[in-house]
Amino acid sequence: MSGSNARRIRDVTVGPVGLGAMPLSIERRPDEARAFATVHAALDAGVTLIDTADSYHWHADERGHNEELIARAIAAYGGDTSDVLVATKGGRGRPGDGSWTVNGTPEHLKRACEESLRRLGGEAIGLYQLHKPDPRVPFAESVGALRELLDAGTIRMVGVSNVDAGQIRQADEILGGRLASVQNEYSPAVRDSAAELRLCDELGIAFLPWSPLGGISRSSLDAPPTAGSRTPAPPFAAFHEVARDHGVSPQRITLAWLLAKSPVAVPIPGASRPGTIRDSAAAGDVTLTADEFVRLDAVR
Repeated sequence: MSGSNARRIRDVTVGPVGLGAMPLSIERRPDEARAFATVHAALDAGVTLIDTADSYHWHADERGHNEELIARAIAAYGGDTSDVLVATKGGRGRPGDGSWTVNGTPEHLKRACEESLRRLGGEAIGLYQLHKPDPRVPFAESVGALRELLDAGTIRMVGVSNVDAGQIRQADEILGGRLASVQNEYSPAVRDSAAELRLCDELGIAFLPWSPLGGISRSSLDAPPTAGSRTPAPPFAAFHEVARDHGVSPQRITLAWLLAKSPVAVPIPGASRPGTIRDSAAAGDVTLTADEFVRLDAVR
């Protein structure tokens, strides 16, 4: 991957938009053929970052479903995958009733990491992330376990997810300045992590917005209000209006806005259809004017 649109996660170059693979394994997931087609479409479109987790599954007895799916989809791809970075996460669980649990003990994280490596294959996991801080476990202990895995060569890079600015600084200190990424929710509708994005920009740490399309509904795209209509404008109408001006989807404009916010931003939209990830991947080719960016950034 090269070119002006490329991004970096420490010393690894990735495409500007990644693939959030969770929808391929949880409730209402597609069949395997469509899941493979979605991953392959992403790779065809230049996506080189795929984000998964051991807890991305539906039923209680299928931990690692998404990791295994991604590994098999990549193996079945006909092209070169040597530049693909698979990022996974540990520290959360799904009992099978739709709920999520948290376990950040060092023992659990080390065991989970080894199991993820077995499922993904290879000599080491490219990027391993603490899925969420466990309020019952000192944060330093959880990150310390990841440092041990990093020092042992089991993982090549460490990331943290769902964290605040103080935890980012603490994690980077524990890792000796080697924190590679932060994965927090960020979208037009959810901007609580603005301070964390600024800190990552300052420190040169990749920021991976999850659920980056929040607030941009497809129904608003399909039926925008017409001039003189009494129908209220859709939420975040500016994204739809700018999209109309560019002749692309509001989703693509949303990702372009995130990319324009910082050179460390690498959004990871979820997808369960080939067409969806193709559209998202093309966001790197959209150039917003300064006025358009200011207009979108001001939307709340």
